[in-house]
Amino acid sequence: MAEISDRNHNAMPKTSGLVFHWAFAYDLLLRVLWRGSERIYREKVVQLAGLGAGESVLDVGCGTGTLAIAAKRRVGPAGKVVGIDASPEMIARARAKAAKAAIDIDFRAAAAEALPFSDGTFDALLSTTVLHCLPDDARRLCIREMTRVLKSGGRLLVVDFGGPGQARRSLMAHLRHHRDFDLRDIIPELRETGLVDLQTGALGFSDLQFAIATAPATRELTI
Repeated sequence: MAEISDRNHNAMPKTSGLVFHWAFAYDLLLRVLWRGSERIYREKVVQLAGLGAGESVLDVGCGTGTLAIAAKRRVGPAGKVVGIDASPEMIARARAKAAKAAIDIDFRAAAAEALPFSDGTFDALLSTTVLHCLPDDARRLCIREMTRVLKSGGRLLVVDFGGPGQARRSLMAHLRHHRDFDLRDIIPELRETGLVDLQTGALGFSDLQFAIATAPATRELTI
């Protein structure tokens, strides 16, 4: 399999979005919020993304790496998984987790709105609970960048909070950055990139929604 090329690999990430630096506490918080269902959630995400053996995958906003590890187990030894996050602390913890599990994953500190990879690099991109952390301009750049690094026929899976605010049940969904965001509102932005076969719906976990789409053989970015 060809090596993944990159751009500005050693540059410090710069983002206008939220950056979480408390990696250990972040994992503890997720355990409390998920109440033991985090593993089932991760498996649902990699299944929905249709990850297959030997594929190349990018996890945008990988946090402490648990989803990237699940993705690597799905694509197997011949596959390639890269995880990026703007928080060096998150990346350090993700690398420690992968090392402990003896799983080879390339974790890098990078910003979601300036992905350090060449066009058409990945078979699949995962973006879970990331877009709500970005202001409008940065989110549009992130969507454009994710589409750019997809191979023809590659899939983009986005998971984030959505649905009517008054109907949301989880504690997280009522925090400021979550309650003001609805994944359904950015569907037009996804369409404008030229992605096709767009499907949306409820993920079946908490107040999370998903959108999955495919990069066509030829496309023109219009964002």
